[in-house]
Amino acid sequence: MGANTSQVSDLSDNPSLKALVGTESISENDPFWNQLISFTFISPTSSGDSKLLEEAVIPLAKILIENNPRTGNFGALVRIFLGRTKELKISTECQDQLFIWQAHNALFMIRCLLKVFIREMSEEELHLQFSYQERAPGSCGETGSEDLLEELLSNLVHLIVEVPLLDITYSILFEAVTTLLVFFSYQLFHKDILRDGIIYQHIMKGRCLCLTSRLVKTLLYNFIRQEKCPPPATHIFEPKAEGGLLYGLASGVASGLWSVFTLGGAGSKAGIDQEHNPLPLSNQSLLLLLVLANLTDGPDWPNPYRQAITCFRNTQDTSSLPMEQPHTFQINFNSLYTALCEQQRSDQATLLLYTLLHQNTNMRTYMLSRTDMDNLVLPILEILYHVEERNSHHVYMALIILLILTEDDAFNRSIHEVVLKNISWYTERSLTEISLGSLLILVVIRTIQFNMTRTRDKYLHTNCLAALANMSAQFRCLHQYAAQRIISLFALLSKKHNKVLEQATQSLRGRQGDNTALPDYAQDLNVIEEVIRMMLEIINSCLCNSLHHNPNLVYALLYKRELFEQFRTHPSFQDIMQNLDTVIGFFSQRLEQAGSDLSVERVQEVIMKGAQALPKDRLKKFPELKFKYVEEDQPEDFFIPYVWSLVFNSGVGLHWNPHGIELFSMDSG
Repeated sequence: MGANTSQVSDLSDNPSLKALVGTESISENDPFWNQLISFTFISPTSSGDSKLLEEAVIPLAKILIENNPRTGNFGALVRIFLGRTKELKISTECQDQLFIWQAHNALFMIRCLLKVFIREMSEEELHLQFSYQERAPGSCGETGSEDLLEELLSNLVHLIVEVPLLDITYSILFEAVTTLLVFFSYQLFHKDILRDGIIYQHIMKGRCLCLTSRLVKTLLYNFIRQEKCPPPATHIFEPKAEGGLLYGLASGVASGLWSVFTLGGAGSKAGIDQEHNPLPLSNQSLLLLLVLANLTDGPDWPNPYRQAITCFRNTQDTSSLPMEQPHTFQINFNSLYTALCEQQRSDQATLLLYTLLHQNTNMRTYMLSRTDMDNLVLPILEILYHVEERNSHHVYMALIILLILTEDDAFNRSIHEVVLKNISWYTERSLTEISLGSLLILVVIRTIQFNMTRTRDKYLHTNCLAALANMSAQFRCLHQYAAQRIISLFALLSKKHNKVLEQATQSLRGRQGDNTALPDYAQDLNVIEEVIRMMLEIINSCLCNSLHHNPNLVYALLYKRELFEQFRTHPSFQDIMQNLDTVIGFFSQRLEQAGSDLSVERVQEVIMKGAQALPKDRLKKFPELKFKYVEEDQPEDFFIPYVWSLVFNSGVGLHWNPHGIELFSMDSG
């Protein structure tokens, strides 16, 4: 690197880098440092090029690991960076781009080296690398009482919260956020969830603690602002005629060396560049926020970052802040809501939405009070609709969000009042006009059917049915296609039930006198019957609470009434079938009295008049269907591996260690 335009192929022979990692100590006052951090870099343009950069850094970093105990050059580089950042806020105000550029370059080099250090050594050994200083022959390499590691961590947090986000500061703010993520990436190399450690202690209890709420607020605002990477700045610094240190800030750094290197680095499944990921700071800030929120609580202290996320309030809330919430702050809920609606295509934005809905009562109340909930619900439904193209964890999060929303009766009523036109992504049938509630039912039923034929995941099944059950008492004016799909799902379950029953019967007949173990058909039957029971309860709940609002469901029920015959005398369904029998019998009699060869319109007219005439006391009352999402039902430590899978996929981790945390596949299907 140094004061020249650098390429990956140049790194191993670069004299400045060779001096940095070499056997000679370099004084912090040496002009060498100014030359070292005055470089431009021809940016990698693909994931492959990014990997080449990382591979080029590895041997240099390993040499430095060997020599640093004698030279202390790594600590000197860190102190050079810290020295630059002391005046960074003033430099920003004065538009001192050279100062910012050099600070960015120093931090970029530190991050590249740290990625290798963290892979190669423990936290304790890393701590030592920060403590080594230049030593005279025969003296000890560890000197000084300062904790340079904590100083760097604290400095990075201060930089993020204090330096304003401008075009000239975008790159260094991105580097600061990403370097913190790199520090936390020790988790990638440990199978067990890390619940302690030097970095953990500094972030959770050290000098960073007092900045908790400001850091969380800043990261949220980075997500809200969705600032794109600034366009390439050509020759911010003109080279001097004599070839001095001030070389042009070439398009490599300005157009996204940082974004391509991190977002398209090792670990991503595809090369990700500026065109496809124009919001690197927003994305990386969100990842850091999720990592902080999912740090485990200490033995005698809660995670302060989770506390901050769960208790922040709207800027329009003028009530006094409660004293028992030490890390609370205020943020513009409208801006946050808008960003959440716009960004649901990414796992991390969906995970943030889940976190806020589930843990921040202020934000949940605000979201449920919105009159434009379709802006939030439609992107969630689109995730579920394209289930084949999404990873299973993204689908889980989207489904849990729907379950949490459907716990609210006002939400369940309001979604049937929102009328949508021409849903372009719903391609199975042209829906020129449909309520948000009917569309939600269609998408959830489609997800259940996909799960029945492909993944067969009981957890997904349970949450889908729970969401439908929560909504069922408030079903209003169901679209005829939604009503048909409810009955079609029951038909599919009925067919599956009969098939398993037949297999069990044939197996018993064919194995007479055979003592070998039978397939567990009883368990399969039990699962299917539980689902059938739930579907019958959902239909019954709608009929008992809003029959007169749903003529299309009654029509679909009558059209397929033969489906329910076999369950009338089944001991598991007799009680719930009484109401369905009453409804089917009542309306069948009405249709017979109306004559034969009735048109569809005439049948619907008879149903609508009959719905007003059916005495409510004819239907037996059942307990209200209400299901509440409980986080403890999730697999143990689900969220931490999920978050780190997202971080790893962004390229923050150097290489995955097979002995490290078990990462989730981010592939679709």
